[in-house]
Amino acid sequence: MGKVKPGRQVFNTEYELGLRMVYLLVALGSGGADLQKLVLLDYAVIYSEDLGGPASLHTPVPFRGTEMLVRRQLIEDGLRLMSTRGLVSARLGETGVLFVPGPFAHSFVGSANSPYFRQLESRCVWASKTFEAKDSVELTGLFHEWGHRWGAELASMAGD
Repeated sequence: MGKVKPGRQVFNTEYELGLRMVYLLVALGSGGADLQKLVLLDYAVIYSEDLGGPASLHTPVPFRGTEMLVRRQLIEDGLRLMSTRGLVSARLGETGVLFVPGPFAHSFVGSANSPYFRQLESRCVWASKTFEAKDSVELTGLFHEWGHRWGAELASMAGD
């Protein structure tokens, strides 16, 4: 089995986040989303249980609300990387740049069949159905409000 070379990051890379964006964009369909909405929906996909959805894809960690802040650049880099492979496309919309599934996105998502990728796909579909009608401004407000609640819950757990 291959080994990870020292100093090489495995998680939270532009590749990992780019792959998640492909799945998310396929779930969103041809309407796509801007970068801000994708950053917020990435959190929803990973920590869906925080938002009243299915079990979270990843183990919830303390201070996870701050992940949205540090992942923005990685998501942007991941979108750029996936666009070089025909998995993501960008177009100019009324409100700015929108990212949409690229010409090979649907076949790519349909070809992965590991349990993790099936769960990822199902969380992306859930996030899409739950939040697709909200624009970036509305979602940012909601996530900001929920962030305060998560902070209070974490502080409450620390005091137990």
